Amino acid sequence: MIDVQNQTAPNTKDRAATMDKIVALSKRRGFVFPGSDIYGGLANTWDYGPLGVELKNNIKRLWWRTFVHLRRDMVGLDAGILMHPRVWEASGHVVNFTDPLVDCKTCKARFRADHLVEERLGVVDAAEKSPDELTALIRAANSPCPNCGNRTLTDARRFNMMFQTTIGPVSETGTPVYLRPETAQGIFVQYKNLLATQRVKLPFGVGQIGKAFRNEITPGNFIFRVLELEQMEIEYFVKPEEGPAAFEAWLAEMHAWVALIGLRDDHVRVREHGKEELSHYSSRTLDFEYLFPGTMGWRELYGLANRTDFDLRSHQEASGEDLRYFDQAANTRYLPHVIEPTFGVDRTFLTVLLDAYDEEETVDVNGKPDTRVLLRLSPRLAPFKAAVLPLAKKPELTTVATSLFETLQAELDAPVGYDETANIGKRYRRQDEIGTPFCVTVDFDTLADQAVTIRDRDTTAQERIPIADVPSYLRERIR
Repeated sequence: MIDVQNQTAPNTKDRAATMDKIVALSKRRGFVFPGSDIYGGLANTWDYGPLGVELKNNIKRLWWRTFVHLRRDMVGLDAGILMHPRVWEASGHVVNFTDPLVDCKTCKARFRADHLVEERLGVVDAAEKSPDELTALIRAANSPCPNCGNRTLTDARRFNMMFQTTIGPVSETGTPVYLRPETAQGIFVQYKNLLATQRVKLPFGVGQIGKAFRNEITPGNFIFRVLELEQMEIEYFVKPEEGPAAFEAWLAEMHAWVALIGLRDDHVRVREHGKEELSHYSSRTLDFEYLFPGTMGWRELYGLANRTDFDLRSHQEASGEDLRYFDQAANTRYLPHVIEPTFGVDRTFLTVLLDAYDEEETVDVNGKPDTRVLLRLSPRLAPFKAAVLPLAKKPELTTVATSLFETLQAELDAPVGYDETANIGKRYRRQDEIGTPFCVTVDFDTLADQAVTIRDRDTTAQERIPIADVPSYLRERIR
């Protein structure tokens, strides 16, 4: 892991992965498709295909097991997307959940003013500047519109990113509500019910995985910044004086998660927010940043914040409900402080693909130069844990292969691939490209020795294993 204060950026020129390659692979092999594709697409919406669903679900299952199932101090929640509009007034989102916006008067394109100043003018602290300060910088540089080139940008102004809709058959008389921009508030609103029903004592946490919606001004870069996103969030409630120690403990847990999913140390760094950059609810915030290829560079991956008692206090005042925790040992009541580790499912998915993508120069069966594309995914995350491949499409081989496939599906309780078309080399390549860690080949020798050949994706090494031992062999290696 890189220390941002003493950082030397890794050389990314020799990196095999590019965003263009990942986007192409994702569509070609069924990881991610453009949303509404047959209608020309809808900007910045994406659908996860068959392999993408499996990878995404594996990420979420591993996160839930790591942070909820394996901890005695955690419980889970699945709160609704729609909440009472007063929730967002109390949380500060109605006033503070904004981005600075500029329009082009000529082509009508819209841009994040801080991103424009950062990318076009090289101002590194643009996110900390007010709309007036951003406007002054744009005017001083006489900055043109990035889209059409005309120098007709408006002044920067605040833009609220929450999607609004209406409950009721007629919008004019219905109740305006928001699609939640984060999952955290559902936990705070249900905090009192969790205390009453789960017999939890401080410190304890609540984990949640769910969709959030943000009307981003300039989303893009594939699934990095989207309108509809999925979050894996924890709100960890502690005694006020224990907040700093809990913050450090969760920082270590997040480091461990980064290692668990297989991200390279030199592609991840931790950056502390300056005082001017802190959100309205936070006393301390750290970002885990990932080194994306090309011009994207370092961008936020995860966040860790000390929210103090801001949320519980705000909801207590707005709702009139007493949300204080009764500490029996101290015989006193107080509002706990909250440490919030936040993980984005979509960004985890993207960075896992980027770090797993690799290319190897090799030769084909005819001795000509060739490139082997593979995803070095952790077996616990790979969409298919193994693939069964009969050497030839012969009944005596496919019968054995189909039986083995069905056995593995049942015993591994995980998806297993099956492929009997094309030559064995091409089938190996297809499985390499989607990250399948093991290929199990049924050949003519199998009919005599009741054994199969298992090929390792990363090394291409092959090992002969009795059919009866295949489930246990794979089970040990895909945990």
